[in-house]
Amino acid sequence: MPNEKIAKLIEKKEVLALGGGEKGIKKQHDNGKYTARERIEKLLDEGSFIELDTFVEHRCVNFGMEKTKAPGEGVVTGYGTINGRLVYLFAQDFTVIGGSLGEMHAAKIVKVQQMALKMGAPLIGINDSGGARIQEGVDALKGYGDIFYNNTIASGVIPQISVILGPCAGGAVYSPALTDFIFMVDNTSKMFITGPQVIKTVTGEEVSAEALGGAMTHNKVSGVAQFYDETEEACFDKIRYLLSFIPQNNMETTPVVANEDDLNRIDEGLDELVPLNPNKAYDMKTVIHTLSDNGEFLEYQPYYAENIITGFARLNGKSIGVIASQPTKLAGCLDINASDKGAHFIRTCDAFNIPLLTLVDVPGFLPGTGQEYGGIIRHGAKMLYAYSEATVPKVTVITRKAYGGAYIAMCSRHLGADMVYGWPTAEIAVMGPSGAANIIFRKEIADAENADEKRQEKIQEYTDRVANPYIAASRGYIDDVIEPKETRKRVIGAFEMLAGKRETRPAKKHGNMPV
Repeated sequence: MPNEKIAKLIEKKEVLALGGGEKGIKKQHDNGKYTARERIEKLLDEGSFIELDTFVEHRCVNFGMEKTKAPGEGVVTGYGTINGRLVYLFAQDFTVIGGSLGEMHAAKIVKVQQMALKMGAPLIGINDSGGARIQEGVDALKGYGDIFYNNTIASGVIPQISVILGPCAGGAVYSPALTDFIFMVDNTSKMFITGPQVIKTVTGEEVSAEALGGAMTHNKVSGVAQFYDETEEACFDKIRYLLSFIPQNNMETTPVVANEDDLNRIDEGLDELVPLNPNKAYDMKTVIHTLSDNGEFLEYQPYYAENIITGFARLNGKSIGVIASQPTKLAGCLDINASDKGAHFIRTCDAFNIPLLTLVDVPGFLPGTGQEYGGIIRHGAKMLYAYSEATVPKVTVITRKAYGGAYIAMCSRHLGADMVYGWPTAEIAVMGPSGAANIIFRKEIADAENADEKRQEKIQEYTDRVANPYIAASRGYIDDVIEPKETRKRVIGAFEMLAGKRETRPAKKHGNMPV
């Protein structure tokens, strides 16, 4: 009877929907975690999820695995919508053999990866797994390799988002590392190549799992992750918010949001923001929030390399990527971590057609043996490479200091900035006026009756002759010196003018970025 067959289908799906069963679900909840299906429901638009490969089973007969049932093969895959836009996703089910990855588990993920690539839609991976299924040996390792390969092929074509909501250890960490954005949740997410027990055995070092690979460790110390939240719900909200800034794929432009914030808004406070004392800091986030529509700004890696600010904002309803010096941290110097953070963000924006706004107050690259031995030359070159390679519209505003190689690295005209504005407080020079005067006028200062008075006189002379925006403007390196209060309307006008920009690079297999 057809009705019996339908009833059997419904019964099978009900059993599969329970994953590892009521006991496994309760344990997941007791650990403060949602199940794979609960996470999908919370992330996607209500009722939009369509599951794929529900009935897939493993084929392993080693070590008693032929007697082990693994509903859904420990991973839920499918597609749905977020804010009405198509997304593909997989969510590992920790209630089924600890979410371990075997041959068919990997095959389900690979299928959804390939579908996302063919359809040109974002891919979201929710990771909660004990790692490779040991019983399956090389078949499990082959599965990881296939996933890594697809991550790489899809890179720069569709946005790839990794959500770490449980353990993610060993080879498993490299799939998230190959994606564009990694989200982590406090006391839930763990990422490490080798766990605390192995480290203790090999090196004798004792460390907790949270300190070794927890959410804040990777958001603040290692820079592996980009976003941190305290709860899974907050994490899902942030993913939905992020997707509102980015396109579906590399062939599309960013979503346009209805905007009621006056594009010609004047902000008098910006005229007084930069202190007269060049050694006094101010918060560049004030500039970002003031310029952006309704003050909205989604910061990218807010806890890592805080001397450079990166993130997404909107100007007149259109997404932009913001890269900005932060004078309150290391005086806004570029260092190894800031260069890595900036370069990765720039390349992400360029891959997905997101215009770049650069706000500059940089006194230079951070000096010291630690930086030199750590390869600041190589890391700093990543910024130069990323900006030079980027073909999206690029607008730069120099608010105060722009010294030496760091002036060039922060999207100067010489690296392809389409429009460069300077505030009247801008200082563009090889180095600061004080240091420059001490070198250029060393003998005059030493021979003067009042050395301090002579030094101040020469500092002012250098400032008047070199370290101001008008010299650069006279060379055409700055397009205009503007009143700070008018920055929003001038920047919006520049991006509107640049909307039709078309720029190509020489044909090549790929460049050789310093890594």
